[in-house]
Amino acid sequence: MSTISIIGAGGMATAVAGRIAKAGHIVEVFSRDPAKARTLADKLAGATTGTYGTAPSGDIVILAVPYGGAAAAVAEFGNALDGKVIIDITNPVAPGATGLVTPAGSSGAQEIAKAAPASAHVVKAFNTLFGHVLAKGGRLDAFIAADDAEAKARVSTLLESLGLRPLDVGGLPMAATLESLGLMLIGLAKNGAGSWDIALHVDIG
Repeated sequence: MSTISIIGAGGMATAVAGRIAKAGHIVEVFSRDPAKARTLADKLAGATTGTYGTAPSGDIVILAVPYGGAAAAVAEFGNALDGKVIIDITNPVAPGATGLVTPAGSSGAQEIAKAAPASAHVVKAFNTLFGHVLAKGGRLDAFIAADDAEAKARVSTLLESLGLRPLDVGGLPMAATLESLGLMLIGLAKNGAGSWDIALHVDIG
């Protein structure tokens, strides 16, 4: 059992936090709105709240805020994130899901990494899983991308403890591909699948 810190208290933060709490970990919630942090923490067994911008108790910090405010949130925590593994779950999707808003040749995760302390390690994960599907339980494939091998190993261990199957797709530049995959899933849900109750599964023969 370990403490996992989450920045954010919205729908996706709730889904991820719920899965983490059910796996027996302690969840620490941060939000600019302390009341929202408390509301989410109250839904979870043994969960706590932290003061926004102060050092998280967990060595793994999940960034679960909308992409538009993600880099700013990391910058606001600043050196409080020294040495932390930061899991970026965001999808930098343009309004209307017409594309991605990231600069050419970069990804949301890479832009977030620029705002993080040099000693922190950003790992892309969870962005290809819809929150309500994650909350249902069951074994799902979770893709991860990061440059630091130890950070990837630690996130893989966390994902496995949640009943997910971690699948390493490479270094942090591959986050751009995962973000495009997230956009594709939104398009599939709205068009070809006709349902948001979908998830990707890799069949490894």
